[in-house]
Parts: sequence; structure tokens; C-alpha cells
Amino acid sequence: MIGMTEVLLAVGTRKGLFIGRRRGSARDPWEFYESPCFPAQAVYSVAIDTRGAVPRLLAGADSAHWGPSVFHSDDLGRTWTEPSRPAVRFPKDTGASLERVWQLHPAAAEEDVVYAGTEPAALYRSVDRGESFELVRPLWEHPTRSKWMPGGGGEGLHTVVTDPRDPRAVTVAVSTAGVFRTTDGGASWSPSNAGVSAVFLPDPYPEFGQCVHKVAQDAADPDRLYLQNHWGVYRSDDAGAHWTDIGAGLPSTFGFAAAAHPHRGDTAYVFPINADSDRVPAGRRCRVFRTSDAGRSWEPLAAGLPQEDHYGTVLRDALCTDGADPAGVYFGNRNGEVYASGDDGDSWRQVASHLPDVLCVRAAVIG
Repeated sequence: MIGMTEVLLAVGTRKGLFIGRRRGSARDPWEFYESPCFPAQAVYSVAIDTRGAVPRLLAGADSAHWGPSVFHSDDLGRTWTEPSRPAVRFPKDTGASLERVWQLHPAAAEEDVVYAGTEPAALYRSVDRGESFELVRPLWEHPTRSKWMPGGGGEGLHTVVTDPRDPRAVTVAVSTAGVFRTTDGGASWSPSNAGVSAVFLPDPYPEFGQCVHKVAQDAADPDRLYLQNHWGVYRSDDAGAHWTDIGAGLPSTFGFAAAAHPHRGDTAYVFPINADSDRVPAGRRCRVFRTSDAGRSWEPLAAGLPQEDHYGTVLRDALCTDGADPAGVYFGNRNGEVYASGDDGDSWRQVASHLPDVLCVRAAVIG
């Protein structure tokens, strides 16, 4: 896909979903729709599902009046459909009610399957491309659940990773319960946190209870995962069974976001934050850090980014790649700025500013 491509960029904010398109090369301008989708609604999750003949957009929007819902669009966000029956809802016997949808994830190995992660922390599965979902009860009823504690942002299942080789293998991350994994299609789940620290607990290496912020999957080796923790950046080479600290070389190991290159193995991106008590870019510098050797070393990427003191925090789902070659890399921050790179992160340009607080960013090649 080198050269002329069409890319869709979806930016979820506290006051609507902003959608942009770029036709041509990475140097061509971005065109944003005149008005945001879901005005005045917080959009915490977006997915761009390119598996079918027509791309489908999914959005988890949260109305202060009507509550949270999942919408879908088959015309690149021009119009949206909300199912007559809530797509995601807790069964009455759970005694829970949906607060928001944190994650929407098209499964890697099943064409029509979409997963949703919610708050309270639960996993839902759809077999109709996100029009209806069913609760994955074995995770909801996991014996450790009574000991899960909400983090500063709540108790949300915010990450879903599926294995392109095996639809039965799914990895999820919960704040602040840690990573859990199934290899039998969700019938059973095991904590997968060995080696990940929980500096705020008496036992710094518990079986579960870590405050995992994001997990990303390597492009070449699905068993290789990258994890941004509440203090700590880690890599697993065995699908999450064990984790190794790879934070050396970063200006801070605190952060929220992590993303993997869409084609190149051993390549991942993070956005370091000063500290949990000082949530601004590390050193007050707007920099993405990239590893090209699976975390053995890191390099700052700042060409085209602000060089003065900067205070725009990047949240866990506000850093992504687009699937192009060279890869587009994108991030948005709580200053309402969105930056894009069309050359694997080597150089950047600002493509949007003065937006509401950016909660999530997703991009995909659509033509």
C-alpha cells in the first residue's frame, strides 16, 4: 500500500466523534467532516472494521441523558444506527448496569465477531459485527472478581487482544485487576501477570491486581505482547504467561498508551508520562518513543512535534497505527490536539487542534 491510499481517522472526544479522511499520499491534507458525530456525548471507544466488503465503524458513545450505547455505521460515519434493543447490557441477574463501553475490537480470526470491553469490567462477544452482544459469563464470574478494585479511572475492561491463528485465544486487560487470558474460547480464564509489578500493593508481584493501562500485540509474532503498566513497560514472548521489564531507556516508565507497528515485528510505540502524581508528558516534552528491537532500546520521535514545554497527556486508547506501509502513526491528547505521522513515526504534523478532550483515536486504510 505504498503511495496513494485513503485513510480514515476517527477521534473520540468528551463531546463527540470527529472523523477525518486523507486521500492520496501521507503529504496530502486531511479533510474532517463539518460536524462531529454524537455531539455532547463522550466517545470512549471506536473501531474501524475493514474485514467486510464495506468498512463498518463502531462507536461506544455515552449520553448524559440517555446513557451509554453502541452505534454502527456502514457509510464511514455519515449516518449511524442504534439497535432498538441495547447492544450491550448486563443481564438482570448480575445486579450490574452499564456505565460505559471502553473497548470495541473486531476479532482477528473470526470475520463477524466483535468484542466489547465495559465498565463494570466485563467482556461481551458479538457474532453480527457489533449489532448485538452477549456477556462472557465465565470471566464475569471469575473467582477473583470479588477482589478486583477500581483504579483512578474506574474498573474497566479496556483492552482486548485476539490471536489471528486461533479464535479461542483471547487476552484482556482490566484496571486494576491485570491481564487475563483464555485459550478455550472464553470457557475459562487465567491471570497472566507474572513479572508485572503492582507498586501500590503490599505484595509487589501478585497473581492479579496490577494496574495495566494497555496491551499491544506484535505484528510478526502474535505471542509477543507489549504492556504499559502503572509504572512499568513490559514484553511477553509467550502470550502473556511471563513478562519482562523493557523500560530501560525511557524517560519515565509511567504512561497509558501502547501501540504496535502494523507490519514490522519487534516495533512498538509508547508515550511516557512524568508520573502518576504529575500526569504530563515526560520532561514536559511531546515525544513518542519507538522500539525497533522489542524493547531492548528506545528512540524519541519528535520531528514536527511541539518543542516547547507541553502538557498534553495521551490516554490509553489515544495512540494507534493505521495498517499502511509505511505505517501511519497517530495520537491525540487532552489538549484537544491530534498529530499524525505517515512514515512510521519519523516525522509528524498536527492535523487537528482545539478539539474537546481526546479519549481515543483509531485509523485504518479504507481504499
